[in-house]
Amino acid sequence: MTLTLAALLADKDAQSPAIGALGREWLTFGALHDLAAGVTTDLRRFGISAQDRVAIVLPNGPEMATAFVTIAQAATTAPLNPAYQRSEYEFYLQDLNAKALVVLKDHDGPATEAATALGIPILRLEPLLDQPAGTFRLTGPQATPAPDGMPDAGSVALILHTSGTTSRPKIVPLLQSNLAASAQNIKTALALTPADRCLNVMPLFHIHGLIAALTASLSAGASIWCATGFDALKFFGWMKEAKPTWYTAVPTMHQALLARAPRNQDVIADHPLRFLRSSSASLPAQVMLELASTFNAPVIEAYGMTEATHQMASNPLPPRAQKPGSVGLAAGPELRIAHEVENRLIDGTGEVVISGSNVTLGYENNPDANAKNFFMVGNQRWFRTGDQGALDAEGYLSLTGRLKEIINRGGEKISPLEVDGIILDHPAVQQVVVFAMPHPKLGEEVAAAVVLREGQTATEREIRDFVASRAADFKVPRRVIILEDIPKGATGKLQRIGLAEKLGLGGDA
Repeated sequence: MTLTLAALLADKDAQSPAIGALGREWLTFGALHDLAAGVTTDLRRFGISAQDRVAIVLPNGPEMATAFVTIAQAATTAPLNPAYQRSEYEFYLQDLNAKALVVLKDHDGPATEAATALGIPILRLEPLLDQPAGTFRLTGPQATPAPDGMPDAGSVALILHTSGTTSRPKIVPLLQSNLAASAQNIKTALALTPADRCLNVMPLFHIHGLIAALTASLSAGASIWCATGFDALKFFGWMKEAKPTWYTAVPTMHQALLARAPRNQDVIADHPLRFLRSSSASLPAQVMLELASTFNAPVIEAYGMTEATHQMASNPLPPRAQKPGSVGLAAGPELRIAHEVENRLIDGTGEVVISGSNVTLGYENNPDANAKNFFMVGNQRWFRTGDQGALDAEGYLSLTGRLKEIINRGGEKISPLEVDGIILDHPAVQQVVVFAMPHPKLGEEVAAAVVLREGQTATEREIRDFVASRAADFKVPRRVIILEDIPKGATGKLQRIGLAEKLGLGGDA
């Protein structure tokens, strides 16, 4: 059965709390439904139809959550990173063919400058701070009213760009049915109920926060408490106020919380979590075990990407095993291994492929990418994830790494994740990312960026010797760069591709 987002949320208890935030009364499901009806009326009055695309540039918080949930029930949403520069907004607004831009009432900056230059109407969102969390009103320029009508299951609900590194980012359109299917998959995997409450620290312009934290929670009739963004210094204070049963984050966020956990043991004890969730990047086994011990709760590592409307696999809840180093079992779509070049399924190690109702139908206006990333086996359509991995006898998936990130050292193929795991066993190492750096003769060489634990010391030579005692010579990093912080992307993920250039490691090694 395929659903729209509106249908997915329609049967929830009107009096149940849906969305909360710091120092604010909770917005109930009934109030959320009323807000969605009002937003639909406003959008039609501003000339926005069910097929039109609305870009959203708002800071993290309850209004961003409600703006996405309500606008997505009436039109196509396109959340954008508030940190972009004008040239980036001009590119994305044009590429998306945005019909309108939503910003805060008093906001003027690169996004509004870009929209004005492109002739795109600006809708102003005013948070109503004397009302429950997430309540707002929209104002905008007069326009010819759009025809009535609501999106159906086959309508595009959400458009995001892939995070391009060396090429133009691809447009990923996600249908109403994709969102509903993925939210239900996550709800099932995590056994979410109306008693659950998620503390969201993930950015709400990214698929992880939008679907895993927000939409999956609401689909279960559960609630979500919206932080203003990730802040390790404030997290445990938020825990005291929000009283969550779970949170979801990327590995770098979990590691930052582990560093502050010893001085917040009372908060952890007073507000026990049912589970913690990690996704969007591989969680080192050592970090998974430390999290489980620190919070006295199971750690559910999941595997997701934009083209799958987030979740593809997930470690199960107890009593089933959470396997450190594995991203778990298929959790929604069907998941198999394919030959990395030929369009066929195989056993053993290869490219991870998926098929299911949460998978995008294809990239927009990009036939070359669609031909490269989708293939048919019989009547079944498979999507290539770009990740290399293998399934064990119980069906748990372990990833070797992104195919583009595998280091090719003179023909020797090296998994960065494997070397990550070795270095993390060093007692002085808090965080590491292994990456390829250019080499004039070998093509690529192994390098590592490392953050040390507070109060610990280690030299580059000591870390290299540590790896050499546990791995073949060709896997030992030629360079180890010790940093106070490793450069991260907009969502907090460590980015291997391009890191050598950022750190000034050229091809003269």
